[in-house]
Amino acid sequence: MNLSTNLDDNIKRLHEIFPIEKSYDLVTRTFYLRDTKAYWMGINGLCDNGILQKLFSDLQNPLFTQDAEINDLPKFMASKIGYVQAELCEDWDKIIKNILSGPSVLFVDGFSQAVVLDSRKYPVRGIEEPDLEKVSRGAKDGFVETIVYNTALIRRRIRNPKLSFEMLTVGTESKSDVAIAYIDGSIDTKLLETLKQKINSLNIPALTMGPQSLQELIIKKRWWNPLPQTRYTQRPDVACSYILEGYITIIVDNFPSVMIFPCTLFQFTQNPEDYYQNPSVGNYLRLLRFFCILASLFIMPVFLLLGMYANRLPASLQVITTEAVNPTKLFIFVIIVEVFLDIFKYSSSNASSGLSNSLGLVGGLIIGDVAIKLNWATTEVLFYGAATMLCTLSIAAQEFAQAIRLYRYVLVLMTGFFGLTGFILAIILVLISIVTTPSISGKNYLWPLIPFRWSALKTLLFRYPTAKYQEKH
Repeated sequence: MNLSTNLDDNIKRLHEIFPIEKSYDLVTRTFYLRDTKAYWMGINGLCDNGILQKLFSDLQNPLFTQDAEINDLPKFMASKIGYVQAELCEDWDKIIKNILSGPSVLFVDGFSQAVVLDSRKYPVRGIEEPDLEKVSRGAKDGFVETIVYNTALIRRRIRNPKLSFEMLTVGTESKSDVAIAYIDGSIDTKLLETLKQKINSLNIPALTMGPQSLQELIIKKRWWNPLPQTRYTQRPDVACSYILEGYITIIVDNFPSVMIFPCTLFQFTQNPEDYYQNPSVGNYLRLLRFFCILASLFIMPVFLLLGMYANRLPASLQVITTEAVNPTKLFIFVIIVEVFLDIFKYSSSNASSGLSNSLGLVGGLIIGDVAIKLNWATTEVLFYGAATMLCTLSIAAQEFAQAIRLYRYVLVLMTGFFGLTGFILAIILVLISIVTTPSISGKNYLWPLIPFRWSALKTLLFRYPTAKYQEKH
């Protein structure tokens, strides 16, 4: 539906669409550009008042606006409105979207077009280093909740004219802005078209949980598969490294994380700290991270398995030394420690910064000592539980660490109920779950291990010096 040339009709239409008399943040203004009547509308808090005040002061200045009447709106905008981000629009749907997104709109009597002034100024927090992806050296900036700032952080690092940010809109009510970032000519065009088609076909009211909701909508999988189908990052340098390697990133407005497509298992074994250290140190950290991932998954199940068969094992494999504990009691101890460590971790993370450190240190010592005295756990169970938690905390990608935690529960439960047979079956189920994890690109989740590509796999397993990496690419 297009605008009317009659200004009063357009004003009436605005009052029908927006609760202008009820909502305090909907600001309107009627004024004259010499003899031509005009009407302005914007949202308080999203418009830069300084820019608008300067624009309107110039437009109402008789020395600046010499024509008594406006006869040619495009020419008037090009010659009299000095603001850079201004355009003409005649479609009501686009005008409504612009007003709700932050730009203000100037309606001029006698024209079926309106001037859209993109003078928005979103509330934004300061750019700072993300808590989950800290590095000892390197950049200390991170993504924020404003999409314009996030695209600028990427553009600042990649000064490539082929870098594109395609803007899409999701949500019939929220109308959330979603930007797809990529370098034209270096990406899988089929994957790009698939992502755009899936996002454009979404018919939902809003992205309630931002990137997570978007991921669940465009990638269908079984609810019981905990593995993430996309890599999240809050670091611009990490996002840029993936973009330069031919990946596609998706930025959702109002959220400080970006999604990286396509996603494979080995992406979660990498960390920016590897590349801010010497190659030898980076390789050590990466191998240590591989060990921590495996240890986080297997320490407690293997401990439970050895404890259940303690009387049949040689002394070198004894894991229960303080007292005789039967298999059923040991299984209960392991479950209690696993659950309480999770509760302890979440309560510590949700506490204020002033309490979290004291809660983590003092609370852990007190609870562990009391649990042993009350015979709710053994020293060995607490030790291996704490070691498991430390290994889990070393995994920077929290969504992947949570998947490992659920897999560990499967291993513990199957081992506790069925012994060695359950342990083997649980490993098989975990492997099947990993191999069958869907990917939007059609690439196997274990690529480049399946199908095997040693040239690609070794760059994921080892941190190569920059010179050798450039030679390979």
